[in-house]
Amino acid sequence: MRVAELTLFHVQIPLRRTVRHASFARELSDNLIVRAILENGITGFGEGVPRSYVTGETIDGAIEQMLRSDLRPQLDAAGNFSDAISIVSRLELWQPRVDPRGCYGNATRCALELSLLDAFGQHFGEPLGRVTELVPESAPIRETIKWVRYSGAITADSDRREFWSAIKTRLYGFRDCKVKIGVDGQNDPERMRRIRKILGRRMRVRVDANEAWEPQEIVDRMRELEPFGIASLEQPVPHEQVATLAEVRRQVHVPIMHDESMCSFADAQAAIDQGTCDMFNIRLSKCGGFVNSLRIAALAHSSGLGYQLGCQVGETGILSAAGRHFATSVAGIRFLEGSYDRHLVEERLTREDLTFGYGGRARALVGCGLGITINKEALARVTQREERIRLG
Repeated sequence: MRVAELTLFHVQIPLRRTVRHASFARELSDNLIVRAILENGITGFGEGVPRSYVTGETIDGAIEQMLRSDLRPQLDAAGNFSDAISIVSRLELWQPRVDPRGCYGNATRCALELSLLDAFGQHFGEPLGRVTELVPESAPIRETIKWVRYSGAITADSDRREFWSAIKTRLYGFRDCKVKIGVDGQNDPERMRRIRKILGRRMRVRVDANEAWEPQEIVDRMRELEPFGIASLEQPVPHEQVATLAEVRRQVHVPIMHDESMCSFADAQAAIDQGTCDMFNIRLSKCGGFVNSLRIAALAHSSGLGYQLGCQVGETGILSAAGRHFATSVAGIRFLEGSYDRHLVEERLTREDLTFGYGGRARALVGCGLGITINKEALARVTQREERIRLG
């Protein structure tokens, strides 16, 4: 079975509220949706979220990359689902420049890969989570999980909104929560004192500085926050300064997690070789899709590092579904983010509501491919641009 056509959609997803952190404030998200149609008419969808400050991608650059990639000879016929995984694993996209980190185009790759795996999964009667069983490197981390628990999030907002966000997080029964820190003019120790008082001592709280700090201030800042029981510190410095974290790790008692500095297999290997972190924040979009994310998680496991599955602000139900399949087929995920659909996006694009329930609980998805149905009317409402690539 071959792919007959690809369609690219630039969609603009309005958010229900402004999301702020030290690097950015966002009211909407520009996402890339890819639709793959097989020769027999079966249709699959994938999604990527280009972020210029993460992988260097923009939405226009993502579409250009797809249009300039020589995809026809790469999209061979698939006789089974393993063939489909091999096809997506070998895909090479056009590159506008030399990219030593191997992360430019990851959101684009993710959208294309998921659309193909969704379509072929439906054709061969396989769920997306089956990929974990068929990628050899993921053998040590395979697990079938029926239920998962997502974590809450408290963004860097006004005192009033922060207060109510903490109250809701406590009342909703979350086990884990991330707090955004590092915004100019905010007193993080005082904020954490207020937040921890509301959340109680039992909830696991991690903090995310989004590259806001200087290397020489990390130790002092973390010593001020350690009394509040911090489970991890995410991306305290810009990627260009990430090598300094090897020494910082020897001076702080809180595990350090890479996010913007963990966008590819090359990033993961460099972090291990240089000893700059204790954990990876794996996000399907920034890491280049399901297969690449599996390989990064397996590398972390074999190297004794932890990993969480994160998400991009503005993901719709397409990426939420892909993340659910990953979370319910991969063992050892420390923290889980995503499936905020109804709480955050105005248009989730799927007929199914994938929003987590009380306590962040969510059930494994059933069905072939992604196991979702696209709301065509919602997709049309948010589409800003559409391009077709005919392969037949």
